[in-house]
Amino acid sequence: MSLTTSTSDVAAETRPPGPTARELFTGFLSIGLMGFGGVLPLARRVMVEKRGWLTAAEFTDMLGLCQFLPGGNIINMAVALGLKFRGALGAFAAVTGLIAAPSLIIIALGILYGHYQDEPHLQRLFAGLSAAAAGLLVAMSIRMLLPMLKRPVAMLVILAGFTAVALLRLPLLPTLLVLMPVSVFLSWRRWL
Repeated sequence: MSLTTSTSDVAAETRPPGPTARELFTGFLSIGLMGFGGVLPLARRVMVEKRGWLTAAEFTDMLGLCQFLPGGNIINMAVALGLKFRGALGAFAAVTGLIAAPSLIIIALGILYGHYQDEPHLQRLFAGLSAAAAGLLVAMSIRMLLPMLKRPVAMLVILAGFTAVALLRLPLLPTLLVLMPVSVFLSWRRWL
């Protein structure tokens, strides 16, 4: 047995343990219950700022991967985060927490909407909710962009993606298929 301790051993001992399966369940349950119309901004706040499960850069990297995968981004985030900390049990706990209560609420709201869909007050309510969701998305995008401002090469990749999709109106999938290997290469070379 060696009497010396490596730096990585000390870092591993001082790092707080990851969330338990129960904490993943309750964390994603709160995200699912409070995140109508804009779950990702709330998910970032819970995962990064409130619970400290991920750093801002880790969240951005994980979200980038989850956006490339098929399926909903937040479901993919729940699976990835659960797997990262507690394996298959963590992924199951996170996804179950995320979808359990909102599924029941959506079923109840769907039944109510079926009865009252022509009500003008309800139509105005949905218009207001859409505007709030758009505002949350813009706020989250700005928060995700802030750590990237320190990485000029990453900003070039972001600008290329924005230009291709938003300005040139190129399809998203081909744009991702071109930019993904470029960004992986740049990251591998440690230029990002």
